[in-house]
This record gives sequence, C-alpha cells and structure tokens, in this order.
Amino acid sequence: MSVKVENFGCRLNALEGDSVEALANAAGLKDTTIINGCAVTGEALRQARQAARKAKRSGQEVIVTGCAAQTDATRFTDMPEVDRVLGNEEKLQAASYQPGLADKQVSNIMQKTEASPLPPAVQNNRARAFVQVQTGCDHRCTFCIIPYGRGNSRSVPLADVVQRVASLVEAGHKEVVLTGVDITSYGPDIGIGDAAQSGLGHLVRAILDGVPDLPRLRLSSIDAVEIDRSLLDMVIHEPRLMPHLHVSLQAGDDIILKRMKRRHSRAAAVAFCRHLKTARPDIAFGADIIAGFPTETEAMFQNSLALIADCDLSFVHVFPFSPRPGTPAARMPQIDAGEVKARAARLRDAAQRQLNDWLHRQHGKTMSVLVEKSRDDMAEGRAENFARVSFGGTHEAGKLVDVTIHGDNGLMLLGATQ
Repeated sequence: MSVKVENFGCRLNALEGDSVEALANAAGLKDTTIINGCAVTGEALRQARQAARKAKRSGQEVIVTGCAAQTDATRFTDMPEVDRVLGNEEKLQAASYQPGLADKQVSNIMQKTEASPLPPAVQNNRARAFVQVQTGCDHRCTFCIIPYGRGNSRSVPLADVVQRVASLVEAGHKEVVLTGVDITSYGPDIGIGDAAQSGLGHLVRAILDGVPDLPRLRLSSIDAVEIDRSLLDMVIHEPRLMPHLHVSLQAGDDIILKRMKRRHSRAAAVAFCRHLKTARPDIAFGADIIAGFPTETEAMFQNSLALIADCDLSFVHVFPFSPRPGTPAARMPQIDAGEVKARAARLRDAAQRQLNDWLHRQHGKTMSVLVEKSRDDMAEGRAENFARVSFGGTHEAGKLVDVTIHGDNGLMLLGATQ
C-alpha cells in the first residue's frame, strides 16, 4: 500500500483529497494514511481522531489535514498516533509531503487573499465531476467554525474554472458540480459581478456558453439571498442547469435565524422555494437544518419542523447543534443534550415523510439518469433533480440513460430503461 486518503465533510474537501493523494504519491510516500478531516461539528472532529488511531494501529504513518487540522492543530499534534499535521493551504503544496519537515505545518489562513489552485488530479472515480470555484467565507454565522478553517472568501479566476470544466467534458464527464464553501459569494474579490449580475451568474453563463458540449451543470450549496435575478432566470429557464438546489437554511424561525446571524427570514426562504417550484415544477430542494440551537423553544422548533413541508424539501441534512469553541453560539444558553437529540430525530422523521411524498410524486415520469455504478445487472445513478434511481441492466458509469420510474423504496426511485 502506498497512500490512502480518508475524506470527511464537504464536496470541496473530497475534491481536494484527490489533489492530496496525487501530491503524496508523487512525493513517494509509502504506507501512509492521510486524514482529510472536517471541523463543522464536534462529532466530525471525533471521527478524525478515531480514524487517526485506527490507521496507526494498522502500522501506517498518519497525516492529519483539512479543516480539522486547521482549527484544532495543537490537539492533533499532541496525539501520539499523528506523525504530521498540515493546514488547508499546506495540504495543497507539493513541498509539504517531503521528508524531514516539521511535524506541524499550519499557517494563518485568515491572511490568505487568493484561492490556491488545486493541483491537477483525475476524477475517474466520479461520474459527477467537481470543480472548485471558490473557498472561504466572509460571513460569520454564530454557530460556524468553518471561516476559521477556510479563511475569507477567495474566488478562482473565471477563465481557469471554464477551462477546468472544458477539460473534464473532454475527458468524458457528462455532469460538473460547482463547489466551494460559499459559491454564491463568487467573484467580487477578483472583480467579477456587478449590480445587474452576480459573480456566480457571470460564471454560470460563461460555462454554459464556453462549454457547449457540457450536458449537465449543477450548483452545490447556495445562499438564496445572494442569488440575483439573472442567475435565478438561468435556474428557471436553462435546461442544462440542473433543477436541484441545496439551500442554506439552517432554521425556520425568525428569532433563531437572527441569533444565528443568518441574512434571510423564514418568509423569504419559503417565498424563494415556492417561486422556483411554480416557475420550474421539476426542481427539487435540499437543505441543512440545525436541531436544538441555543435558546430554541418548542414553538421555535415547530417553525423549523414545518419548514420541511413549507419549502417542499426533498433532501434534508439534520445536524444536532454542536457548540464549537470560539463561536458566539457556544456562549449562548444551551439546550439539554437529550432534547437536542430528540428534536433531531423529529426533524429526520419529518424529512423522511416529505421524501416519501416527493418520491411518490415522481412515479410515472421518464428521467435522464447519470449512471454512477453498475453491478450484477443493476445500475444506480442520479436524475437531473438529484433523485437516486435504481434500474435494471448493465450500463457504463458516466453515461446518461432514460429511465421510466415505476416505484420507490423510501430512499430511491425504482425504474426501467426504455
């Protein structure tokens, strides 16, 4: 065995993990496990520590990097199982993997003013290719540690993004997902975007025009308050821009949203989703919702619970609130841990009921499905609306296949090819 990279957390971390693996292999590392960790919750940090201990027990050299290393460098450096700790910038530099360097290489990421280009790495293991468009975040939500793991928002030059998308399409990819920490903040730091069209709107238009052979372009998590009219029109009218948005909602109560330092209201979130549903009925929404945010009463929680149906959320990620040291929310009056867990379970139950209803509404439709895996005469992939679809036959991963939906199993749609 040479290098094994274990990625935790977001799509951006997974994409960076490809570059990390390429750099470490190029440096000649052997019998090494790299934990590319996440810091979004205390549980994510626990998983990174657990993975490091497991790797060391198997006789591996252990490197910890990612947001986990950036925000908790000392904790990982002090672990006897960890041989080297690399910050989020250092993990993308070839020199970091050379022998004889310091055990801890973590710079002040808040001083970074440009997005470091990702070293090239193939994505043959992904049907849906990822492209980084920015990193970092300028907002300071009271619960979030990620700006301190990623720094301030920094955009990748537009021409570089378009070229990367073109190269992936040339390599055979049928779908590209634009990813980052806060992709709707793309552009201002590099002079892209104006009052008429956001930086992300300019970028999406440039990709669609500049790479005409790209069948499917997908946006990752977005902040609805940053979507301008031009980008909204593309979401509604551009068939190559997939009808699926993961909206950063976090809560459904106005008081909690203010205490989170979010920039939208409950009414604005509901209006946004309903407007898009009316204009493009096939669109599907995902969202993150936090259970048990400090000071959340039962009535406030009920507003978040109802948001799942009010916004017709098909894909809900539920996070039990986890206080992150150094954030304002960690200093607020906390909810009992048992109650937080119970509210998270209630949110998940509501999300499953909503998913069941949404899946049933897809029955009888014919969908274009991007095959992600195929085995034993069964294939699985993602429809344009991000639904998971299982269907019979042997199909090459990365191909687009028309599938008629005849049922579901509560998790994914079931169908058959024409």
